[in-house]
Amino acid sequence: MITKLSLQDEDMIDQIWRLQHIAYRLEAEKIGFYDIPPLLDTHETLKNCGEIFYGCLNEEGDLIGAVATKEEAKGSLTLMRMMVHPDHFRKGIAGSLIRHVLEDHPDTSLFIVSTGAKNEPAVALYLKFGFVPFDTFEVAPGVELTTFHRRADPSA
Repeated sequence: MITKLSLQDEDMIDQIWRLQHIAYRLEAEKIGFYDIPPLLDTHETLKNCGEIFYGCLNEEGDLIGAVATKEEAKGSLTLMRMMVHPDHFRKGIAGSLIRHVLEDHPDTSLFIVSTGAKNEPAVALYLKFGFVPFDTFEVAPGVELTTFHRRADPSA
């Protein structure tokens, strides 16, 4: 089940913080870059990030996957963070989170997401959901970030 998460709930902030540190450390290892912004977050910066979080909770109420979004420009929505606990990889959680965001924002004309170019599972996931590579740039020596765009379906 996907639900909107509250950044006013201290327990939920702690769960988000722990999940993103587990998930983004794995991405950091994959791409060889450890200054990924979510790894630099504190509970306070997370609480004040201005993003909308949606999460997948297990039967015990533990957060096992989350996506955060932000409207940075009118008509577009950026997926700022995507994370799944490694114990729950390959269960369709990330896909469910993306599907939820797409369905929850039917009037959005452009969705944007970025990931490390070497993060093959994330790249494959975004391609599967109709995102197309838009730009690739170097964030540190030898570390490339790819931005993907997904335009609204003109037939919808």
